[in-house]
This record gives sequence, structure tokens and C-alpha cells, in this order.
Amino acid sequence: MRILVLADIHANWPALRAIARAEPDCDECLVLGDLVDYGVSAREVIRWVQAHASQVIRGNHDHAVAQFIRRRPHVSGLKQFLNETRQIHWQELNCSELNYLGGLPTQLTLYRDGLKLRLLHATPRDPLGEYLLPDVTRWEEPTRNLQADILLVGHTHIPFEIECHGLRIVNPGSVGQPRDGIASASYAVLEQGHVKFKRIAYDYTETLTDLSAAGISEESLVLARKILESGTIDQ
Repeated sequence: MRILVLADIHANWPALRAIARAEPDCDECLVLGDLVDYGVSAREVIRWVQAHASQVIRGNHDHAVAQFIRRRPHVSGLKQFLNETRQIHWQELNCSELNYLGGLPTQLTLYRDGLKLRLLHATPRDPLGEYLLPDVTRWEEPTRNLQADILLVGHTHIPFEIECHGLRIVNPGSVGQPRDGIASASYAVLEQGHVKFKRIAYDYTETLTDLSAAGISEESLVLARKILESGTIDQ
């Protein structure tokens, strides 16, 4: 079985579309959360995920958008960029789409090819919020009693595979906003227990054009360009 694993799409339709075109023959698609924020194509992303993904996890950004969680006003940088895109989501998404985001599960257990898979966005200790980089020592406590063969996570926007307590922890990286220093869209393919990390270049200027057309401020557009060009938020 060939399984497409995606995470952290962040309303970046051109990036998701590029992956969809590159991987037309997967048997299943799993999405590990954060369909929204930082981009303005939330509706296109939600509709594609609804049509093509068999299982979808709720991420912290999905939760925040669905629950109308507002960040502090009068901020700058990445927080301002987030505020602007989230406000656009609230103006454009209908009740059904918001309910879809809010109703997604925070954890799932699946069985594929004789393996037990656990799906969540962040960590077993805090499925929505805890941020752990690929450091085995940091994962030891949150996964100590987890019974699974593979744990599929997102949240960090950094692709990795590590082993802890005999558990393989796999993060496919971010589709819409990679943060590992590589600008191309990141994802993974799981086949018979083997994980292959993949990247695909796409025209990020189309994403910037979408942001500009939606009314994103010049300050946030400059930041978005730097992030999409560099594959990092450390500016």
C-alpha cells in the first residue's frame, strides 16, 4: 500500500496542487493537521483534503480558526502575518467549513500493512501544542507508554524520522511553509513500512500573488516572500 502523508499545508494551494500532481497513484492520503493560516487559499485546501484524504487530524491552527481564537492586536512580523490571514479565513469560510476544521479528531489509530500507526499533530502529551524537534531525548517521556509501530506527526515543519522506545516517529515536514532551510514543498510516502521523504518545487510567486490579491499588507508580503524563498522563519 502506498500512502501519501501530508502536514502543515497552511492554505498554500499552489504547493498542495504540485504534490497532488506529482503523486497521482497513491492508494491513500493522510493529513496530519494545519490546513489553514499563513495562506489565503483555505477553501481550496479544505475541499481537496475532503475529496482526497481518508484520514485528517486537527492541528492547532485548524482549532484556532474554528474556535475564533484571536491573537493580540498591534503585533508585527509572523504574528501580524498570521492575524491577517486568519481574519481572511473568518471572512471567507462558511459554517460548514469551520465546523469541519473544528470537528477533526486530535488523534487516530490506524492499521496498515500489518503496522499500527498513530496519527496526531504535535506530541502524545499535547496533541495540539507541544513543539518537539527531532531530539530523541526530548521524545522519550511523551512516547514512553505509546503502543504503536509508527507515530506520524507534524507541527514543527521539519521532516525527520527518529526511533524512541522502539517506536518510529515520522514527520513529513510542511507542504505550505517548510522551515528546514529548503523552500520546496515537503511530504512523505509510506509504503510497506518504508518512509520516503520527498520534496517538490512549485511556483511560490503564485502563492504571493494570492496573498496580495487578498489584501495582505506589504509588510506581511515581504515576510512571506522571505519565508517561501528561504524555507525558514529565522529572518
